[in-house]
Amino acid sequence: MKKIIIYVSIIAVAQLVACQQNGTETPKKDGTEELPAVRSKEESIKRGQYLVTVGGCNDCHSPKKMTDMGPVPDMDRMLSGHDSNIPLGPYDTVTANTGRWVIFNGFNTAFAGPWGMSFAANLTPDETGIGNWSLDNFKTALKKGKYKGIEASRPLLPPMPWPNYAQMTDEDIEAMYDYLMSIKPISNRVPNAVLAQR
Repeated sequence: MKKIIIYVSIIAVAQLVACQQNGTETPKKDGTEELPAVRSKEESIKRGQYLVTVGGCNDCHSPKKMTDMGPVPDMDRMLSGHDSNIPLGPYDTVTANTGRWVIFNGFNTAFAGPWGMSFAANLTPDETGIGNWSLDNFKTALKKGKYKGIEASRPLLPPMPWPNYAQMTDEDIEAMYDYLMSIKPISNRVPNAVLAQR
């Protein structure tokens, strides 16, 4: 019985030591921690694709195709924003301006509310999208909610959930940027927002 207890104790200690050594951060002798290795560009792009997918970017930023089940993202025009070739029909501006309702077009790329009318941006690396943006512009847009990532510009308009994205790490924002810069560029100049007159 004593031998069994000794063997079980040795195995338990060995497993505990093995689990402790599998961490991604290694304590240094001076008490600081060593950071994990920097991601390769390929790993960053893959991480960015994951973040763009789970972040729901296609929900608003991809034009839609109508199916029997309703609109679905048109992956041939993925992340190219509100389709500038589709005319917008009239909408009830009185209802939209009350602050009690927000109106979305049938493709989920144009939005009206008390702020006016906004359009989902082209996120592809085309010059009509974010092709001329630096990583700093992209970070400023997501972290500070600034149009085109320019500090002195107007705020991003609803329904862009930039306050949620502002909580992301710089590394994850860079991964999203790397991914977006790797996708197919699509020329689509999204209309300018129409700001409400106050």
